Amino acid sequence: MNRRQILMLTLPLLAAPQALLAQAAPVKKAVRAADPYAPTEVAIRDGFEVGSIVVVSKDYFLYHVIAPGRAIRYGVAVGKDELVWKGRALVGRKTEWPSWKPTPAMIQRKPEQYKKYENGMPGGPENPLGARALYLHTANGNDTAIRIHGTTDPGSIGRSVSNGCIRMRNEAVMALYDQVALGTPVYVY
Repeated sequence: MNRRQILMLTLPLLAAPQALLAQAAPVKKAVRAADPYAPTEVAIRDGFEVGSIVVVSKDYFLYHVIAPGRAIRYGVAVGKDELVWKGRALVGRKTEWPSWKPTPAMIQRKPEQYKKYENGMPGGPENPLGARALYLHTANGNDTAIRIHGTTDPGSIGRSVSNGCIRMRNEAVMALYDQVALGTPVYVY
């Protein structure tokens, strides 16, 4: 046997472990689509005060303006149908683990769901306002009854499901809460 024949016989043996490893390599999992509602720094139209909050209801996004033309975008849930609130407000109050009481209109619309809470519900993990709430007030200090708050249903983000309030995932509203001062302007479109 000559040198060339020996090399030709040993070549498959040398390549075989590589071929076996290639076959045994784990199949890569399909890459999950990025969460469109995860907090993301984005460009925003100039003209909003640094620190202000801008909500675009039809797109299910809340923007916290962090610099001229820059914002952190968060996914939100908004009011359903005729319950979408729009306007300008100020953050008039902030509360950690807020208590909750349905409005008379909510009780009237769905007494089977809300009547049992007409005297309120203490704050905590089961409370529909979630971990934090920013209470929106008019320029003259009146409560609008609209809140930017957490939720016990993170799957509702990106949908029109609330009674007018703006819902965020608890971890998102906690981050926003820590960065927003009383008197912060809020624009809801």
